[in-house]
This record gives sequence, structure tokens and C-alpha cells, in this order.
Amino acid sequence: MSVEGSTITSRIKNLLRSPSIKLRRSKPGSKREDISNKVTLEKVLGITVSGGRGLACDPRTGLVAYPAGCVVVLFNPRKNKQHHILNSSRKTITALSFSPDGKYLVTGESGHMPAVRVWDVAERIQVAELQEHKYGVACVAFSPSSKYIVSVGYKHDMIVNVWSWKKNIVVAANKVSSKVTAVSFSEDCSYFVTAGNRHIKFWYLDDSKTSKVNATVPLLGRSGLLGELRNNFFTDVACGRGKKADSTFSITSSGLLCEFNEKRLLDKWVELRTTVANCISVNHEYIFCGCADGTVRIFNPSNLHFVTTLPKPHYLGTDIASVTEARYCAGTPRPCQQNPPSLPAASEAAAPVLARLQQQWQDSWE
Repeated sequence: MSVEGSTITSRIKNLLRSPSIKLRRSKPGSKREDISNKVTLEKVLGITVSGGRGLACDPRTGLVAYPAGCVVVLFNPRKNKQHHILNSSRKTITALSFSPDGKYLVTGESGHMPAVRVWDVAERIQVAELQEHKYGVACVAFSPSSKYIVSVGYKHDMIVNVWSWKKNIVVAANKVSSKVTAVSFSEDCSYFVTAGNRHIKFWYLDDSKTSKVNATVPLLGRSGLLGELRNNFFTDVACGRGKKADSTFSITSSGLLCEFNEKRLLDKWVELRTTVANCISVNHEYIFCGCADGTVRIFNPSNLHFVTTLPKPHYLGTDIASVTEARYCAGTPRPCQQNPPSLPAASEAAAPVLARLQQQWQDSWE
């Protein structure tokens, strides 16, 4: 045997002869020390949002919720402070949504036999656990009355559930064959709409049946009439409000803003002039479309006319106090009409919108 070979052999023997580490075993009946009171999560760096379904804002308080793995971060932007909700199952959170009154937060998760969980926001404790999906929860939403929760499973789940979450029962359910990425309730709670790959579907709730029958009833669904846009991927959806409560608005990944009328017909659409459209939000006065490169375009819901493009956030290191003109911190609007407004005109159009948004933001904190 060579010198090198004997050296390797001796090293292996020494490793095998090394004393083993004896781990201290807890004695039977002894109490295990609970370190949860000694170790607390102070701050989360990072975010695991895969779309608009993973980001929610309480309109009453301005509290922002987003997932970071199995943790829900509750961020107060005014105080720049975080609170946290820890998912006891350690499964990754994929979707979340506030209740209309902001008291509760519903979350969906991924993994084997995922659960839909309802949390008390103030106490940050779980108040309900609903388990009917098998592979993952794509999106969740409270009804306007907070009585029901809708959860849509992953593509392999192929199921839409309507929960009476306080009773912990499924009151209505049905199959869905397409990949679904978004859900939105109508203002009167009579139906909700799901959006996804070549998919816009209206689901109708019969409260007289769901309230009286203890068993799960079939959920009535009707597909939207997509026409020539039938091959598009609808990334997000939002039901109209106020005078446009009968309409439903959706955006496509290719950059189209679409309006469906009360007959589920794709009535009109406009181009967003962007490479990708990601999310949409609708109130009584405006439609907000989140696009590529941090661009937010605003439209009038009554006629889909372009209003303005919101200024982009200022660059890092910019001293806002020293800025005297808007052009130093605002992005240049990109036209969305055949005769788009010039930059000064667009700035004038944006002024009342921004002023109203600022007032609404201030009112939410009072």
C-alpha cells in the first residue's frame, strides 16, 4: 500500500473512533420550554407576491397586507411599521383579501390539502379554517356583505367554492376547466366573476337556496361572450360600482381594457399602450390599470375614455422637498387615444385626480 493510501486509511479510522456527541433527551413528563415568548419576528425583508391576488389594502385604514412565504405582513405605510401573521401550517400563502369592513383577512395557500383561513386582523389570530381544495388556492375574496368567501383552486383542483365561513360549510360549488387568476364580487352580491386563461365566467348566487339548504348546491355559471378576444389571457377583473354596477371590467395580458355589459357580452375595449397589463381597480369615478414598468393608467368607467397616467414614484435619492416642478419626479404619460393630450394638458388632467386621491387617502387616516 502506498504512503498516500495509508494516510487516507488512518484518517478514516480516526474519524470512526471520534467520540460521539450525546444529545440531551428530555425526561418523560418534563415540560418543554416554550420559546415563542422569547423570540419574536421583528421585520420581514422581501415579498412573495405572484400577482394582484397576493396584495390587499384595507380601504378604511390603508393597512397593506402581502405574503412572504408562510407569513402575512401587515404593513402600516403611515407609521412604516410591520405586524405579522404566521401560518401555523407553514404552507406558502398564495392569495389574500380583506373583508369590506377590514376586520378580517382571508388567505389561501399552496401544497397538499391546502386550507382557506380567516384571520382577525386586530388580534392576528385565526378564527376559521376551511379545507376542501387538494392542490392549492389561486384566489380568494369576501362577498360585500362578508357573509360568504369565494375560493378558486389551482388548475388541477378545477373547483370554485362558496363558503359560509362562520358556519364552516360549502354552500355552493362547481367545476372550472381553465386556469383562474382573479375573482371579483358584484356590488349587490348577486354574482361574482372569475378571470383567467381564455376565461371570463359569471357565477350567480341564489341566496334563498344557499341560506336554507344545508347541503352544497350546484353553483350556476355562465361564460362571458368574448367574441374575437376569446384567445386572450384575462389577468384581472373588477365589477363596476355605482352607475356602472351592471358592468364588469377586465384587462388582458396583451394590454387591453375590456368592458362586459349586463348580458355578459364584451361590449367595448381600448388599448392600454403597454407591453403587459397586470391588475385593475375600479371605484365610482375611475378605472385604475396597473401596467408594465410601474405605469398606472386611469380611465373613465362611463365611456372608457383615457383620463391620465399617474406620475411614477421618484427615483431613489431624490429630495422631494427640493423639487419645484412635477417633471422632475413624474413619468411622461404615454398616449392611449388617437388624439392624446400633450404633456401640459395631461398634467392638468391629472391634477384633479391626484387631488381627489390625496383627499381620499387623508380621509382614510382620520
